[in-house]
Amino acid sequence: MTAIRLPSSLVLVGAGKMGGAMLDGWLAMGLPPAAVTVIDPAPSPELAARAAEAGFALNPASPPARAPEVLVLGIKPQMLDAAAPGIVPHVGPSTLVVSILAGKTVANIRDRLPAKAVVRAMPNLPASVGRGMSGAFADAGTTAGQRATAEALLSAIGRVEWVDEEGLIDAVTAVSGSGPAYVFLMVECLAAAGRAEGLPPDVALRLARATVEGAGELLFRSELGADVLRRNVTSPGGTTAAALDVLMADDGLEPLMRKAVAAARRRAEELSG
Repeated sequence: MTAIRLPSSLVLVGAGKMGGAMLDGWLAMGLPPAAVTVIDPAPSPELAARAAEAGFALNPASPPARAPEVLVLGIKPQMLDAAAPGIVPHVGPSTLVVSILAGKTVANIRDRLPAKAVVRAMPNLPASVGRGMSGAFADAGTTAGQRATAEALLSAIGRVEWVDEEGLIDAVTAVSGSGPAYVFLMVECLAAAGRAEGLPPDVALRLARATVEGAGELLFRSELGADVLRRNVTSPGGTTAAALDVLMADDGLEPLMRKAVAAARRRAEELSG
């Protein structure tokens, strides 16, 4: 198996919430700041200060003399067309392009950049605390060594799962890419339900938030499946069972979640082109 290693040079295009989280993870993992160049059309004061402090290049006047080993696309998908002409000089024959652009296919990227090796990846927001979940797909032009490099970069912000079909990246986007928002909404809904039962708003919110935080940590630490943990907390004929009778009904949470994930997947497909 090819050893996982960090690249000798990397260009990050777009250092917003996700790109910035990835950058922090790479630097923490040991990627030398001198090996990093960040291109951002509207850098925040925080990013400028981070560049000055850490020592990576930010928006250099001209491309480096040699194309980087890796170029990571972290801009919004809708910005690709406008940004592509400025990115082209940073892509060489051996540059691996790692794209986290939702909906943008390998073909979309190759139409705009001279990329021979492309990895599509979809990380999620918990990357900002090192607990991200990334799904990834490597195209046929990607070598084993380049795939290992991509895995090293994605592992710096959490876990990585590879899929063998590019189309499945849209499903990854719908499940884990957008998934944290579903969990945050659950906290909001649980707190609202608590308010409806008479709890003070601040108490209801703290109860809901801490419950989801604790349940997530238990799931993270436990070797048991989610279904087993659910059964462990459910006493026959008890309060939890009464609630689950509603959530697990034919019109309960599962069909609603399937509908939501399908809508997210369709939207990811619409973003291609």
